[in-house]
Amino acid sequence: MIEIGQLIRQKLKERKKTVVWFADQLACSRTNIYKIFERTSIDTADLLRICTILDYDFFAEYSKRLKENKKSGRAANSSRNG
Repeated sequence: MIEIGQLIRQKLKERKKTVVWFADQLACSRTNIYKIFERTSIDTADLLRICTILDYDFFAEYSKRLKENKKSGRAANSSRNG
């Protein structure tokens, strides 16, 4: 599973941007940013905004995982199947 919140935190740090800056860009509070960092999933519209703000294609991470799962013959979300 992709820990999307942790990946967002990592990219923010790589970009040398602060939580305050990120909160300002998303027009939300710092508290909400820390909640984003804890998420394992995120709404696609929100993720698209974050992609634009951080100039990183987070969707590519999901595509990469999908391709890896397809190669290995695993379901993308086998814990939910059945």
